[in-house]
Amino acid sequence: MTADAGYPTPPHFRKPLIDTPFHDRARALSQNDQFVAWAGYSTVDVFTTVEQEYFAIRNAATLYDLTPMVKYRVAGRDAERYINRLVTRDIRKLKVGRVSYVVWCNDEGHIIDDGTVFRLSETDYRICTAERQLDWFLDSAIGFDVAVEEITASVAALSLQGPTSAYVLKKFGLSGIESLKPFEFRIFEAEGRSLMVSRTGFTGDLGYELWMAPQHATAVWDDLMQAGRSRGIRAIGSQALNLARIEAGFLMPNVDFISAEHTVRMHRERTPLELGLAWLVDFDKPHFNGRRALQKQKAAGLQRMLVGLDIDGNKPAHNALLYANPTDETECGFVTSAMWSPTCKRNIALAILDTPHFEMGRRVHADIYLHRELVWERRMVTATVVERPFFAPERRRLTPPADR
Repeated sequence: MTADAGYPTPPHFRKPLIDTPFHDRARALSQNDQFVAWAGYSTVDVFTTVEQEYFAIRNAATLYDLTPMVKYRVAGRDAERYINRLVTRDIRKLKVGRVSYVVWCNDEGHIIDDGTVFRLSETDYRICTAERQLDWFLDSAIGFDVAVEEITASVAALSLQGPTSAYVLKKFGLSGIESLKPFEFRIFEAEGRSLMVSRTGFTGDLGYELWMAPQHATAVWDDLMQAGRSRGIRAIGSQALNLARIEAGFLMPNVDFISAEHTVRMHRERTPLELGLAWLVDFDKPHFNGRRALQKQKAAGLQRMLVGLDIDGNKPAHNALLYANPTDETECGFVTSAMWSPTCKRNIALAILDTPHFEMGRRVHADIYLHRELVWERRMVTATVVERPFFAPERRRLTPPADR
């Protein structure tokens, strides 16, 4: 086992956050100077307005700096066995050139984090996560013939999302990109630069992620912006991406769940079954971390679950408490993420509900507080449990995508 952190030179104490290879380009386009921290890097929260950036995701093409995504290389004779023991999904089914969304748990079945696994070869994988997991990965590797190495700093990444993204990549020079299927990746050559492109993303829309050497980053950014000029390409920040991922029903760490390694209060951990991710748990595969606890929970029945809500009115239910009966105000859950969806024309939310209130079609009541000109108003509105994702356009899976 190895643990080469792969960090760049430690930053000066006056500037503790690291700049990504795309920082200069992002800084030049930023009109608001709104940067936020992500995994030790400085990234853009909003370039212009959230509204402009959101509508670009759904109607054009967008670039998002994905470099801070924490990346690990897992290689060795036991790489498949190791990852299959680590995650709840059966990685033996993952073919070379494919990507899989996964979660991993502790022995109590509580989620530590989620991420994606890329199978580069029979014995070589890449795992991408939102937060650093090296300690857990190394502890889990004891007894396996496998090397685990963090490679975050050596891989720059961009997310290109939106209905015109395939057109932009073709004009960029990636011949055959239209044949790439969802959750596939392939190595392309463009202007002498090697790019790994995966048909993945966090928007629930047609989109791709580009992985490259840091020295190629600015040239790739410039060429993509030029290729997408006629298709309305726009750089976006984290706030617009967050709106798109809520519509797609995707979960955000530290928003919709907290890692079991970080919780400080009892019973704040969550299992994949409680987060509506039972489809990621394969009890027919060999033993994995948390298997016994998850089997026990499944047999006993769930006491809570994360669900989608359709909420009356048009005021987002940010952080709202949920009640079974508005008259006696008996709490039965709470909202984790909320928004008014311009695309769906619906007031939507993700929420944790206690049994039996998480049943499909069940109605509860959301306690919404509105701040209007220094005055707070309280509204109790009806919310209905609905299927998620809220937005799932056909183009996200269409191969080849429409040439827009």
